[in-house]
Amino acid sequence: MRIAIRVRPGASRTEVGGTYGDTLVVRVAARAVDGKATEAALRALAEALRLRRRDVRLVSGATSRTKIVEVDGDPSDLDTALARLRRPPQV
Repeated sequence: MRIAIRVRPGASRTEVGGTYGDTLVVRVAARAVDGKATEAALRALAEALRLRRRDVRLVSGATSRTKIVEVDGDPSDLDTALARLRRPPQV
């Protein structure tokens, strides 16, 4: 399954949740230098989806904030997890 994510580097903490248009937002503490923010985003996404890091691969957008990632796993489980992550944070 392919997922569009929006990476926000330099956040105070790493977290996955919310949306930016149709994309899932991934906030990472790492700076956008030498691919560190991208790697941190992929790790955070894998953890949020309860997958191994190797099950989440970058397809496009290595130097962009908007990235397309390929995620291996059961589609129904992934849909459920993504619906949970896309909900706006409770205030």
